[in-house]
Amino acid sequence: MLVLVAPGQGAQTPGFLTPWLDLPGATDRIAAWSDAIGLDLAHYGTHADADEIRDTAVAQPLLVAAGLLSAAALDASPSVVAGHSVGEITAAALAGVIDDEAALRFVRTRGLGMAEAAAVSETGMAALLGGDPDVTIPHLEKLGLTAANVNGGGQIVAAGTAAQIADLEADKPEGVRRVVALKVAGAFHTHHMAPAVEKLRAAVGDLTVSDPTVRYVSNADGHTVATGTEVVARLVGQVANPVRWDLCMETFQSLGVTALVELSPGGTLTGLAKRALPGVKTLALKTPDDLDAARALISEHAGA
Repeated sequence: MLVLVAPGQGAQTPGFLTPWLDLPGATDRIAAWSDAIGLDLAHYGTHADADEIRDTAVAQPLLVAAGLLSAAALDASPSVVAGHSVGEITAAALAGVIDDEAALRFVRTRGLGMAEAAAVSETGMAALLGGDPDVTIPHLEKLGLTAANVNGGGQIVAAGTAAQIADLEADKPEGVRRVVALKVAGAFHTHHMAPAVEKLRAAVGDLTVSDPTVRYVSNADGHTVATGTEVVARLVGQVANPVRWDLCMETFQSLGVTALVELSPGGTLTGLAKRALPGVKTLALKTPDDLDAARALISEHAGA
């Protein structure tokens, strides 16, 4: 059984879209999406520097576009789809809940709304490597931080103000080896993003929504969601609520997933799966050079 997963913000690196644009039809598809949302995705995915693509309003559409582009090149039929944070929008499109252009329009609104919310005060996120969640989460709460991503595999991401992140770096929870600042521009999945939720709630009225055609696993709680209306409601609410990727991986395991392929720019979720899902074959689509290996893996595991 195959699950396709889409990464969240922070996975982007300068120039990562460049090799994907060499695929047939890719440039035209990116150009059409760019026109639809008023953002030059080709420029930001090929020539922009790290600071430019760290901008929330840029990074989020870029990640969804890359995920959809790599999924189209892969042309797989997964049994399960899921996404981490903004990757859930990619997953919703793959599941047939919304079409590709609607996904790009929605994520553009999301990125702009979250960037505006992040500009109110200096906030950020940091990954904690190692430690016990039962110890780490109370420690974060003591510092005024939120466990915004509980990722499994020994990783929790804290979010809050810049001052709170600095306090965390100086006062790590017991058992945590490292605190690593993430390439994001705000305290996502916390109360700091509440204004963006309202913008998204107003935007979803224009969406044409269908029920998922494959199992869609929500990162709010790891549950499968059967209706398109509920998927979209969760896409709106997750902006200001924690991501429970650990529970998604528990669901993959309970469903009997045997292979996981991470869409471009892959790597983060594959690494988590290697630690948390022993026995599950994993592959990250970093460049089109990975497509043949992914197709071979899929031919062994898809269709359950």
